[in-house]
Amino acid sequence: MSLKLTRTDLMRTQNFIGGRWCDTPALLSVSNPADESPITQVPDSSAVDAREAVDAAHAAFLAWRSTPAKQRAQLIKRWNDLILEHQEDLGRLISLEQGKPLAEARGEVAYAASYVEWFAEEATRSYGDVIPAPVAGRRMTAIKEPVGVVAAITPWNFPAAMIARKIAPALAAGCTVVCKPAEDTPLTSLALVRLAEEAGFPAGTLNIVTASRERTPEVVDAWLADSRVRKITFTGSTPVGKHLARMSADTLKKCSLELGGNAPFIVFEDADLDAAVDGLMVSKFRNGGQTCVCPNRIYVHSDVHDQFVEKLVAKVGALKVGPAWQSDSQIGPMINARAVDKIARHVEDAVAKGAEVATGGRRIREGAAEGPNYYAPTVLINAASNMELCNEETFGPVAPIFRFTTEAQVIELANDTPFGLAAYFYTQDVKRVWRVAEALESGIVGINEGALAAEAAPFGGVKESGYGREGSRYGLEDYMHIKYLCQGGLS
Repeated sequence: MSLKLTRTDLMRTQNFIGGRWCDTPALLSVSNPADESPITQVPDSSAVDAREAVDAAHAAFLAWRSTPAKQRAQLIKRWNDLILEHQEDLGRLISLEQGKPLAEARGEVAYAASYVEWFAEEATRSYGDVIPAPVAGRRMTAIKEPVGVVAAITPWNFPAAMIARKIAPALAAGCTVVCKPAEDTPLTSLALVRLAEEAGFPAGTLNIVTASRERTPEVVDAWLADSRVRKITFTGSTPVGKHLARMSADTLKKCSLELGGNAPFIVFEDADLDAAVDGLMVSKFRNGGQTCVCPNRIYVHSDVHDQFVEKLVAKVGALKVGPAWQSDSQIGPMINARAVDKIARHVEDAVAKGAEVATGGRRIREGAAEGPNYYAPTVLINAASNMELCNEETFGPVAPIFRFTTEAQVIELANDTPFGLAAYFYTQDVKRVWRVAEALESGIVGINEGALAAEAAPFGGVKESGYGREGSRYGLEDYMHIKYLCQGGLS
């Protein structure tokens, strides 16, 4: 299975600013996490490049916001069609720079396109309201307007889906965009912008700059300090999100922050265990466990604990680990050595504090997974709350199992975290469904379901998992503000 592109011009190695592809003196190397082989180099941008991107977006904003919503929708729909037309090449790019198996990468492209299509349709539905006037001779209305220039900062784990989920609603609302993709995975984002250029978006409407980990603060701080940037949308760690929120205060930017998670997955004694295991496999091991909504703490009732573990270990132990170009790979490499080191540290800490490895629990350096960034899919039993993996997001293929005995106990344990992005539980008791769903402190709850995300659903968290929503009709509203109009003297 080859990861070579059939359309080579989708491998972009320049910034895109004001409708032009631009070089920079400094360069950033992009490598394949499967074997750390170099792929290419992209710009290592500076604050100067960041400000040029804002100049272009600001200059394009007035014309873009005045473009009829139907015309904006047509352009976004054309972008969606091009993404689907080039699904195979985009999937190969994702696999090449991010490492996930090609079948999963193709699925991500379709998932990304679903958001583009959704917001193409939502562009024409940003309705306002007519408000009943309290006195005669007055008309009161509320209309929605785009916030202005949006700065989008995207993560490496879903390089197509995250940029689509942010840029599509911004463009649909009438905003213009400056974007900085993650330093590990800029190529997919650049390819998507190339397709947006081909779709016919006006110059300056969408701009992208790439930067290394070291120079990212310089780029982002330039946007934070610029009063012309009216919104920050970010997916990533909670510490970085807090920094963005603090720095946005000086210019009172609107923020959408989708931050860290520590998702509980609860299996009650009356659960369908086969369904629960299948749901956990989908939610935990997608993208090798490198998602913000992955279950990080699996709570299983004591009455069904052993049976559940036996079923889970059988499935986890059968997962195929290898590079994306191996057709039978189900788990690819982790994104880099830092990620593997963190996973190994969490497992070692858990074992030192009494956990037992039921399967996995080691780095892999042999067979199909010959490379530095592989870790075996792992199940740990006898997990406890004093372990690092209970309090810090592992972001890898590790499933720690905790026992519980009562509903009240597991609700308390599930909520005992500063985070609140996703939560899951399995039960066949209808009354318990509503009790538990309402008691969990989380922005997203899966009830007898492990696959949560959809373009029509609001995605986002509570507590230190951030605020704002992506996807759904609420996702468009996050890129708009409300203007109240009051006309008097009508009687």
